[in-house]
Amino acid sequence: MPQKAALITGVSGFVGSHLAEHLLSKNFDVYGTIRWRSRLDNILHIKDRLKLVEADMRDAHSVSRLIKETSPDYIFHLAAQSFVPTSWHAPQETMTTNIIGTINLLEALRSAGTDSRIQLAGSSEEYGLVYPEEVPIKETNPLRPMSPYGVSKVAEDMLGFQYHKTYGMNIVVTRAFNHSGPRRGEVFVTSNFAKQIAEIEKGKQEPVIRVGNLESQRDFTDVRDVVMAYLLAVEKCKFGETYNICTGKPRTMKSVLDTLLSMSKIRVEIKQDPARMRPSDVPLLAGDYSKFHAATGWKPEIQFEKTMEDLLQWHRDNTI
Repeated sequence: MPQKAALITGVSGFVGSHLAEHLLSKNFDVYGTIRWRSRLDNILHIKDRLKLVEADMRDAHSVSRLIKETSPDYIFHLAAQSFVPTSWHAPQETMTTNIIGTINLLEALRSAGTDSRIQLAGSSEEYGLVYPEEVPIKETNPLRPMSPYGVSKVAEDMLGFQYHKTYGMNIVVTRAFNHSGPRRGEVFVTSNFAKQIAEIEKGKQEPVIRVGNLESQRDFTDVRDVVMAYLLAVEKCKFGETYNICTGKPRTMKSVLDTLLSMSKIRVEIKQDPARMRPSDVPLLAGDYSKFHAATGWKPEIQFEKTMEDLLQWHRDNTI
C-alpha cells in the first residue's frame, strides 16, 4: 500500500513541527510549506525527512503551484498570523494572511479537482465573549470574537463550511483551545512565563516576572495531544462539521504561573506590565470536547504539569 501524502501549511511553526513528527511516525510522506524568511529551528531535527516547498499562502499563484506539485491526500492548514495581540496592531495583515490564505488554498484545491481531506485549524478565540451559563463551550455556542484574530478565524471557519456545502469538498474544522508544550513561541503566555523563569535561573534577568491579566482563565491541552487530534479529525470526523479540541479544565493564568514556579527554586517578584494587557480580554474559555470524543475516541492524555515541565526544560536547554 503506497504511503499517504500529507501537506502541512506552516510546517516550521510550533504546531506544524509537532504534527510533522507525528505524521512521520505514522509513515506519511510529509510536505510542508515554508517562506524564504522562515526560521527552521523547530524542524531541524527532521528536516531531511520532510519535503519542504517554498510558498506564500497570500499569493494565489504560489498556492496553486504548491497543490499541483504535492497532490496531497491530507492537508492540514496551520499557516496563520496566530498571535492575538499582534492582530490589534496589524489587523489588516492578520485578515490577509488568515482569510485570503485560506481562500487561496481552497480555490487551488477546487481548481485542481483534488479529493484531498482538509483540516482547517480554527480557534477557541472564535467564541470570544462567553457568558458563565454557556460554559463548558459547545460547538453550537454563539461566536462573539473579541479580537481581529478571532474574527479572521470565524471567517476561515465559515469558508470551510461554504466550500464543503457548495463544492462538496472534504473539509473538517477544528477549534483547538489553548495548547502548549516544547517549542512554543515565547510571545505566548505559558512559554513567556517559562522563558522568564529560565533566564532568572541563569542570571540573565532580574528576579521579577512581568505578567498581564492573571485572572483570565484558559483551557490548555498539550500540543502532542492536539496533533494526534488533527490527524484523527481528517480520518474519522464528518466533513462540513466543526469540532472542539480541549480538556474541559480551565485554569487561571495565576495558577499556570504558580505551577511553573513550583518547578524552580527561584524567589521572584511578580509585576503587572501594562504592555501585556489586551484592549479587550476574554475572561473565560473552557471547552466541551464530547462531540470530538464521540467521533474519534480521542481524549487528552498528557497532564498539564507534564506539559509545563517539558516546556520549562526546553527553555532551560535553549537559554544560553
